[in-house]
Amino acid sequence: MVNETLIQYFHWYYNEEEKLWVKAAKEAQHLEEIGVTMVWLPPAYKSTSGVTSTGYDCYDLYDLGEFDQKNSVVTRYGSKDEYINAIKTLQDRHITVMADVVVNHKAGADELERIPVRRVNPDNRNQFISDVFEIDAWTKFTFPGRKGKYSEFIWDQHCFSGIDWAEDLKETGIFSIQNQYGDAWEEVPSSEMGNYDYLMFNDIDFRNKEVREELKRWGEWYYKTCGMRGFRLDAVKHISTGFLNEWIDHMNATFDQKFFIVAENWITDEVHILQQYVDETEGRMQLFDSLLHMNFHRAGDERQGYDLTKIFEGTLTQTHPNLSITFVDNHDSQPLQALESYVEYWFRPLGYALILLREQGIPCVFFPDLYGCKYSDQNAEGETVEVELVFLPELTVLTDIRKRLSYGMQRDYFDHPNCIGWTRSGDEEHEGSAIAVVMSNGDEGWKTMEVGAEHTGKEFIDALGRRKDSVHINDEGWGDFHCDGESVAVWVLKKD
Repeated sequence: MVNETLIQYFHWYYNEEEKLWVKAAKEAQHLEEIGVTMVWLPPAYKSTSGVTSTGYDCYDLYDLGEFDQKNSVVTRYGSKDEYINAIKTLQDRHITVMADVVVNHKAGADELERIPVRRVNPDNRNQFISDVFEIDAWTKFTFPGRKGKYSEFIWDQHCFSGIDWAEDLKETGIFSIQNQYGDAWEEVPSSEMGNYDYLMFNDIDFRNKEVREELKRWGEWYYKTCGMRGFRLDAVKHISTGFLNEWIDHMNATFDQKFFIVAENWITDEVHILQQYVDETEGRMQLFDSLLHMNFHRAGDERQGYDLTKIFEGTLTQTHPNLSITFVDNHDSQPLQALESYVEYWFRPLGYALILLREQGIPCVFFPDLYGCKYSDQNAEGETVEVELVFLPELTVLTDIRKRLSYGMQRDYFDHPNCIGWTRSGDEEHEGSAIAVVMSNGDEGWKTMEVGAEHTGKEFIDALGRRKDSVHINDEGWGDFHCDGESVAVWVLKKD
């Protein structure tokens, strides 16, 4: 059995000349070699701005770069055929592909409808600030470029619970659509701003049975067409857990398999919110541990002032390690994004060691850390900012060590606020497996740690090459392992 390692194979500003689907297929062998076992690809369907959209403002779930809609046939990432080929090529390399599922909202409707609404206080979504009145709203989706192929379902005002634009008034706001399913929002996991059902665009109303059935039919079509083995669910704190449980159960039962499901429920504090979500979904899905990410962010900012012994405190990885997807950064936290909380470069190797070389959680690597990237965007002040995210040379070393060596009993030495470590004793299945990890956010550090009596007399060296000395294991299976200041050392068995 090999340790699972996931990669988010994109970032918000992906702008390489090579289309992403083509790149993913071309890189499949390399990803397998460095230990990647799962790839999360971005939304593949047509969105509001065709080739420029990242995919999260989704328009037509059935258009995977096949139809002339929104001023293009292909999407930002390529064509339907290239997408399907990327999935097949990756999975032929024993890499599970996770498709991004964005069903909280739709955008870019084709026709206006006259609909009844009430204005909502954006800071308290449970408070209506007007009586019922009518507006012209973009709520009807007919997909004229697809002409009913794959599905003849028409989305209209009865499929949505809210919208943010009144066309006739030329006014933005949050408007609750008054329909046959009630005059209030759906019950959703997040109680931020009273009720966080409404996020953006046309908010899908899962109280409508026809909507639920259409999304099940789409899920069936998507799998039959593309063959992915997993799904990443976007913005789940804004979506009825009842629907997501129903959709997952339907997909698993229909195809007699258990899809690998990861949900994005972005929480920056209070782990009990994620714990409650685990209870409501009964363990059907993994969750991204955004709380651990925020600990990494604080650790990078505070340097020696951060207590490393508390790095896992208040995280999903601490409370539900079997359901946790750990990550250093993602497309929401990268520079110039709304949730920007990018981990300082000096701490990134430490963060990756903490998620890749321990037994708790499944780690998710971020595309720019493997490839690097350059992009520009406007900041909050409206100024154009140039950003370069430099790749981490340590990353492929760490993923390879996870693949080959990071197995067996884990012993933790989280006993100093500025220097922590742990060991893995190895197992019989993976030849040469056993590691010792030491990291410091201050001065040079060291730990006396046990790797196991089975390694008595053996010699360990730093796989990252920062420490030139070696460590000899004594008769009781212990050794003194060092690391440089503000650094990490990963000690592995020296080959004969």
